[in-house]
Amino acid sequence: MKTVTTLSELRAARAALAGTVGFVPTMGYLHAGHISLVQLAKRDCTSVIVSIFVNPAQFGPNEDLDAYPRDIPRDLQMLQEAGVDLVWLPTPEVMYPPGFQTWIDLDEITQPLEGGMRPGHFRGVATVVAKLFNAVGPDKAYFGQKDAQQVAVVKRMALDLNFPLDIVVGPTQREADGLALSSRNKYLSEAERAAAPVLQRALQAAQVAYAAGERSAAALRALMQQTIEYEPTARIQYVSCAHPLTLQELDTITEGALLSMAVYFGKTRLIDNVILD
Repeated sequence: MKTVTTLSELRAARAALAGTVGFVPTMGYLHAGHISLVQLAKRDCTSVIVSIFVNPAQFGPNEDLDAYPRDIPRDLQMLQEAGVDLVWLPTPEVMYPPGFQTWIDLDEITQPLEGGMRPGHFRGVATVVAKLFNAVGPDKAYFGQKDAQQVAVVKRMALDLNFPLDIVVGPTQREADGLALSSRNKYLSEAERAAAPVLQRALQAAQVAYAAGERSAAALRALMQQTIEYEPTARIQYVSCAHPLTLQELDTITEGALLSMAVYFGKTRLIDNVILD
């Protein structure tokens, strides 16, 4: 496995890779969810590139950029064991050179859900992902379903800007008790960690209702909210039943929906989702 930092090093190493290239962009502090995306890329492609970059542009002024967990030696060991060919570790100066002023803004798809709670977040996501795509030049790029709105935004951006690649979405990876894997889970206290699987229980309750014939989006939102509210340590930021492509809230479900939520446990904000089909 080769590790590079500068753009010139990346371009030289990328040119030496034969065949199709799969790309997994990450912010590091890797877990089994990231490795599952690497495994998908290895299944599909000749070579696999992973980037590790904690992107400051997608953090708000009151968010956890400085506290975001980092462990590069551990990450590199995991990627080595997973069979990655090339790891890119760009610095902020590489990604945002002095005088940087070019941003990518998407309109409607970034307004609801996470976009409504975290202004400017998806401007930072879309910009950094576009820069990563430009630098790496992959044939396929891999993202996790847990960040459902991010997936929708990246797909829209790639389509609108004519990036010549495929976006592949890997399923959410979970702990044995149903909690979605996330780098932020390490922030949870013991009591908060015990409470957090209520998110999966809420999604499951809505899925059961949907399978039984419930098509009222308001009813599914209410069921998820009620389930979460049984857990006293949980503080709901939003629950949603939205169109899976536009992310606009639904009244009646006719062709499936994206069920999603953001909930605080103490100071830790967790998200989860499922697509009804």
